[in-house]
Amino acid sequence: MSDLRLFNSLTRQLEEFQPVHAGEARVYSCGPTVYNYPHIGNMRAYVFADVLGRTLSFKGYKLTHVINITDVGHLTDDADAGEDKMEKMAAQNAQSIWDIAKHYTEAYWADVKALNIRQPAQWTIATDFVPQMIEFAQSIAEKHCYELDSGLYFDVSTVADYGRLARAQTEEGEGRIETVEGKRNAADFAIWRKTPPGEKRQMEWDSPWGRGAPGWHLECSVMSGQVLGFPFDIHTGGIDHREIHHPNEIAQNQAFCCTNGLDRAANSGANIWMHNNFLVERSGKMSKSSGEFLRLQLLIDKGYHPLAYRMLCLQAHYRSELEFSWEGLGAALVRLKRLLMAVEQVKARHAELGSASIVPGETAEWTLKQVQGDVGGKFQPFVTRFDEAVSEDLNTAIALTVLEEVVGLKKVDLGEKLALIAAMDAVLGLGLLDLNRTDLRLRPKAATITEGEIEATLAARKEARAAKDFATSDRLRDELAERGVEVMDGDPLGWDWRLGE
Repeated sequence: MSDLRLFNSLTRQLEEFQPVHAGEARVYSCGPTVYNYPHIGNMRAYVFADVLGRTLSFKGYKLTHVINITDVGHLTDDADAGEDKMEKMAAQNAQSIWDIAKHYTEAYWADVKALNIRQPAQWTIATDFVPQMIEFAQSIAEKHCYELDSGLYFDVSTVADYGRLARAQTEEGEGRIETVEGKRNAADFAIWRKTPPGEKRQMEWDSPWGRGAPGWHLECSVMSGQVLGFPFDIHTGGIDHREIHHPNEIAQNQAFCCTNGLDRAANSGANIWMHNNFLVERSGKMSKSSGEFLRLQLLIDKGYHPLAYRMLCLQAHYRSELEFSWEGLGAALVRLKRLLMAVEQVKARHAELGSASIVPGETAEWTLKQVQGDVGGKFQPFVTRFDEAVSEDLNTAIALTVLEEVVGLKKVDLGEKLALIAAMDAVLGLGLLDLNRTDLRLRPKAATITEGEIEATLAARKEARAAKDFATSDRLRDELAERGVEVMDGDPLGWDWRLGE
């Protein structure tokens, strides 16, 4: 078994995973602010965190994964400035903020399910933890905070090594920090925001500093510490959190735990901080202010199965920028289709031979030790290479190629082959034993032809071919192509949607 090595953003190096509690892995992931639909770039963070969790399970750890839902406190500028995103959306839509939160939380959870992301041990909802947030703030206020008319602020000069995670506050970063009269340091941030005199928020609570709401940074410190305990093993998030949000979390954790500098990672509240890089999209449709931004439902409406996007994410290392294009998504869908076709053939051949059921392989939580015991010597080199790939900072791109090699193996025990495919897919999460290729054939929203019309045209084309009327056959094929249907002669599926941007 290879040692699991992960890149720690705090130390900027690969480190061997050493759990705080033997045999356990406790992970906290920064979840969404539920003021709008998540775009596909947002969802890359949860695919990455899901692969991390699946890998920890594969390596035999008992996983406790927590993802939060931010329904209060996140301002329109991540650097602690502007309006509360939730309050702003509720005002724009003339809706209750609670209804806004419910709608977009459920939309996010639908995307989580569509991408085959496993459910965490717990979803922590920010508004469920406000009393604990007030207690946390009270415990650090005397030594680390000061009060202004606008709220309670954290003095970053009171903790050692502030900003080490971001390495330095660049001039650009400093420009993103709110200028508030009376702040002692430019980087100081609000952990409790008072409701301005004469105003009333939809979400506000009484506190020792007046009626108001908690700050976004405070929320994650409280929820992670309450559920997982300090220090826990791994904290994940998008790379955009590395510059301000997570350094502020760390400062609060240091204050709460009465720890010193960050030469010892555990003083930050987590032993390892991990960040996925951006999804880059050149047309500008990633921004939620662009109107029809790139969310998962848009991909589905165009006929792309959501697991094609998961495949796209797996093809790149999580710390690399990933460029999105419709061509790239289409290629990922084709790769997934080919894998499913091959696995379907293995399953069919396995069933023909009357072998034992593979249902346990579809549903069980596979560990490395289990799969090493369930497959013979011919498969062991592939087990080793797959384990090496995912153990070296979650190198899913290499792990995918090893899986494809296993799927293509000839003259091997089919039961063992399916067991190994199931174990590898338990890490990658592509649903290879649960889906079939027709599941990937999603009707584009813009398609005007019905499946009944397609089948009738194909039947007429078959008759024309039997009568050697190839002119009619070609004409019917071209008519289908013009209406967005690709005819696939010799393929058992027969036809598929012709996808485009």
